[in-house]
Amino acid sequence: MSNSSIKSVSEFVVDVLETAVIALSIFIIIYLLAFQPHEVNGQSMDGIDNFHNGQLILTDKLSYRFKEPQRGEVIVFKYPLNKSYDYIKRIIGLPGESIMLVDNQIYIYNSEFPEGKIIDESLYIGENVLTQGRAFLEEAQKITISDDSYFVMGDNRPESSDSRTWGFVPRKNIIGRSYFRYWPPNQIGLIKHQSF
Repeated sequence: MSNSSIKSVSEFVVDVLETAVIALSIFIIIYLLAFQPHEVNGQSMDGIDNFHNGQLILTDKLSYRFKEPQRGEVIVFKYPLNKSYDYIKRIIGLPGESIMLVDNQIYIYNSEFPEGKIIDESLYIGENVLTQGRAFLEEAQKITISDDSYFVMGDNRPESSDSRTWGFVPRKNIIGRSYFRYWPPNQIGLIKHQSF
């Protein structure tokens, strides 16, 4: 092999390595700052066109640097009782609000609704799904959400371990907002969030 051939091969290898390093650096920056992949495990978010076991999603880690999480958004967060686990749930109650569960209806109390307002969950929960109280939020018990914390529930209420059982999600535990579903292929697309 001639010197020019060796030089061409070595230049090609260097170009490939440079491209790989640049691509890897971009991926790491995006992963650390903007988006993180997650897999949905379990049935806690099964509902009307919702999240099912085995689906792969991208979590938007950037939005909540510029705005606060809103009711109806589906978030991924570090489980408060064991931060090595990531959970996916829907925000039901916001910091400083009070919440009560009566006869399968969720009431929210805040400055806009001091007498309480029933949340309409018909867009993501089937009509036959029962929302029952648990150890932390019992039936007909009104509790106030801590400042800088959120009350979350899974859409498949009977199968969900959520704030009704173990309490609030601190703001610092939130990784981000579910953004894009990329698996399975027939469900690829942006994730819709409900607003109230």
